[in-house]
Amino acid sequence: MAVLPCGVHSANYSQDKAFIRTPVQWVCFIAFLLIVFAGPFFFPSRMLGIIIITGITIIAVVGLQITVGLTGQINLGQSAFMGMGAFTTATLAANFNLPFWLSIPAGGIGGALLGAIFGIPALRVKGFYLALTSLAAQILFPLLITRMPSKWFGGPNGLGLAPAKIGGFTLQSDQSLYYLIMGVTVIMLFFAFNLTRSRVGRALMAVRDNDIVAEIMGVNLFTYKTLAFAIGSLYAGIAGGLWAYYLRYVMAEQFNLWSSVWYLGMIIVGGVGSILGAILGTVFLRALQELITIAGPWFGQVFPQAGGEALWYSGMNIVLGGVIILFLIFEPKGLAHRWNVLKHSFRIWPYPYL
Repeated sequence: MAVLPCGVHSANYSQDKAFIRTPVQWVCFIAFLLIVFAGPFFFPSRMLGIIIITGITIIAVVGLQITVGLTGQINLGQSAFMGMGAFTTATLAANFNLPFWLSIPAGGIGGALLGAIFGIPALRVKGFYLALTSLAAQILFPLLITRMPSKWFGGPNGLGLAPAKIGGFTLQSDQSLYYLIMGVTVIMLFFAFNLTRSRVGRALMAVRDNDIVAEIMGVNLFTYKTLAFAIGSLYAGIAGGLWAYYLRYVMAEQFNLWSSVWYLGMIIVGGVGSILGAILGTVFLRALQELITIAGPWFGQVFPQAGGEALWYSGMNIVLGGVIILFLIFEPKGLAHRWNVLKHSFRIWPYPYL
């Protein structure tokens, strides 16, 4: 149970389910939004690129959190579902001249359909075997994409698309794409946070906790397990569509198994079952990855006998994997749990025994 600030209590159900309850919280939230949307005026170009990629990744990881964290269905194919959304968006934009505000949602639907297909076996298998089923999606995806007719998805060479446009304004620079991607990220997070408190969200969590009891209580396991994969893959497809417009070129190699594994790692670091955890885990590992990238040349110059920059870059996965292992050992509930502990400790200070 969350510890509320002193003097704050709920007089009705609407107040009880609200995320933001105090004037201070509203000020902090509005200030955060202002900082986010004023970013292009202050952040350098490289920083904007990092934030854009992080925003896209957050959408994909939040979708995976819905499937894995809220419903307990292991998914090792999130990158493939993201790729399906990217290729669907790219082919609709390049071959049918659909505007981005139609092609990106269509990409989300494409990812959701593929996710729902591979989510159907979840009714009969679970755990390790379900992981193998979703892994099959990741393995089959590049094979299917590259062997489709080239006019559909570009074949092995991939597919390019024109920049997004709003009227006569072209979203081509990092500054303009920043607003598009951050806006979509905020919208998707809004729906994700509210999903956890909806009837569907409660049914998904009931399936996660005990699917047999959930079925006895009237939860249709086939419907909700498939829906969990569909919703999670919808988020991945939206992320893939944004990725396609950001790079303006998509290839099957961009959506590999390693990406799916790192998405799971971000959930572990952030906290399984928490939408906030998915955000914190993504930001933390992405920031750590950029830090290693920046520090690599410096280590290569200071310790040339260790193998140069190539060794330090190859060691990035070792460092990130080690961080995930450390979280599993010392903080298995993730950064979201640690944030809640710090927040509650601050609210009850100086009475830590409460």
